[in-house]
Amino acid sequence: MGSAIKWVRLDHSDEDAVAPGDMVSVDAGGMPIFQVLRCQDGVVWLGGEHRQTVLVQPLATFRWKAEAA
Repeated sequence: MGSAIKWVRLDHSDEDAVAPGDMVSVDAGGMPIFQVLRCQDGVVWLGGEHRQTVLVQPLATFRWKAEAA
C-alpha cells in the first residue's frame, strides 16, 4: 500500500527552494505532479511520469513541493 504525499509550501525567497529530484505541483495533492530535473535562476526543467518531453517553467508557477521522506 502506497503512502500519501505530504506537501509543503514552497518558499520562493529561498534560492535553494527546490533541487533536482524534488517533486512539485501547482496545487497540493493536485495534478499534474512534476519532478525537478534542473533549476537555475528561478527557472526549472521538469519531467513527469507520463511526459516524454522536458518542460521549462518559472519556479513561481509552482506553490508546493513534496516533503522529503
